[in-house]
Amino acid sequence: MEKILIRGGIPLKGKVRVSGAKNAAVAIMPAAILSGGVCTIDNLPYINDTIIIADILKSMGADVEFGKDGRAVIDAAGIHDYSPNPEHVQKMRASYYLLGALLGRFGRAEVALPGGCNIGARPIDQHLKGLTALGAKIEVEHGMLIGRADKLVGTEVYLDVVSVGATINIMLAAVYAEGVTTIVNAAKEPHVVDLASFLNNMGAKIKGAGTDTIRVTGVPRLKGCSYSIIPDQIEAGTWMIAAAATGGDVVVENIIPVHMEAVVAKLLEMGVKVDEGEDSLRVYCVGRPRAINIKTLPYPGFPTDLQQPMTVLLSTAAGVSVITENIFESRYKHINEIRRMGASIKVEDRVAIVEGVDQLTAAPVTATDLRAGAALVVAGLMAKGVTEIGNVKYIDRGYEDMVGKLIGLGADVKRVKG
Repeated sequence: MEKILIRGGIPLKGKVRVSGAKNAAVAIMPAAILSGGVCTIDNLPYINDTIIIADILKSMGADVEFGKDGRAVIDAAGIHDYSPNPEHVQKMRASYYLLGALLGRFGRAEVALPGGCNIGARPIDQHLKGLTALGAKIEVEHGMLIGRADKLVGTEVYLDVVSVGATINIMLAAVYAEGVTTIVNAAKEPHVVDLASFLNNMGAKIKGAGTDTIRVTGVPRLKGCSYSIIPDQIEAGTWMIAAAATGGDVVVENIIPVHMEAVVAKLLEMGVKVDEGEDSLRVYCVGRPRAINIKTLPYPGFPTDLQQPMTVLLSTAAGVSVITENIFESRYKHINEIRRMGASIKVEDRVAIVEGVDQLTAAPVTATDLRAGAALVVAGLMAKGVTEIGNVKYIDRGYEDMVGKLIGLGADVKRVKG
C-alpha cells in the first residue's frame, strides 16, 4: 500500500502534457480482438486499467507488446479463448467491452460481470438489450455473462437511456453483423467517436459517431491498422481545475479544446481566466473564484467524471454553490473526506450544497474511487499543511504518473510506502 503526501498552498505553474484518453483506450484495446492483423496503438496511457487489459488479451492468446512509451502492438490472430480470466475482468468496469468484441469475432463469449469503482448502480441492461437485438442469446450464470450467437444480424436498437458502454458494446458486435445496425439515442462522447475512427481504420463502415444516431454496416473482415488515441479530456479537466484551485498559472498541452468547452464555460463563470491555443489551454486564477451551479449531463454537458474535483474547487469559492449529479447516484463519497479538511457541504439525494470556506486544512484522507482520488489530490494542493492520501491504487487506474506531473508544476508531493 502506497500513499501520496502533499504539502498544500503552492500555486501550480508551468506546462503539463495530457496523456491518451483512458476511456478511449479501454474500448480500443478490446476492439483489436476484431482485427485479422496487427494493430499498433499510440498515445496509450500507461495506467493500471490498460495494463490489466493487456494482461487479459495475453492470457487469451494475443501477442501484446505494451510499455511506458505509450505504444501497444496487439496481434489478436492467436486468440483461442473466449472466456477471459474472471479475476482480471472483475478489476475494472470497462472489461464488459470484451463481451461485444468476442461475440463479434467468435459468436461466443463468457465474461465475468465487471468490477471497477463503486459510484452507484451502473446496470448493463442496455448492453444486453442491444446485443440480444442483434441475435445473441445472453444468460447470467454464477456471476458470468454467457453469450452465444450463431449469426448476428443488423437491426435498429433504441437505447432507453444514453449509455456510453452500451453504445460501444453494440458497435463492437455490429461491425461483423449482416446488414445495417442503427443505434438510436447513442452516446456522443469523444471516446465513442475515437473508437468508431479506430474501427473504420480497420475497415469497418460506421457513420454518425458523435451524433445521437450511429449506423454500422457489417463487413466480412477487419484488417490491422496504426492508430493514435485522442488526449484524455478528464485528465485535462483535472489539471485545469487544479490550476484554478491553487491560484496557479498552468498551460495544459496535448488536448482538443472543443472537448473542454463545458469545463471552460464553468471556469469562466467562476472568474477563472482561460486562454485557448491550437492544442492547449492556459488556465490562471487571481483572487477567489465565485460560487456557481453545476449539473452533470452526458456529453457535451458537464462531465460526471469532473464533478468530484470541481466540488473541491467550489469548497473555497465565494458564496454557495449547488451541484446536481444526474449520472451516478453515489458519486459524493469524496465529500466525507473533504469535510474532514474543513469543507462545508450538505448532500440531499443527488444534490450537494457547497458553502465556500476560506481555506481547507490538511488531514489524512482515503480515496474511494478513481475520480474521488483526483479530487483529494486537488484538495491536498489547496489545503494548509500536509495531506496524506491513502488508496492511491484508484488514482493509478486513470492518471499516468500524476505525482511526476505535479512535481513538474512545482507541487510539493511524493509517494511513500504505507
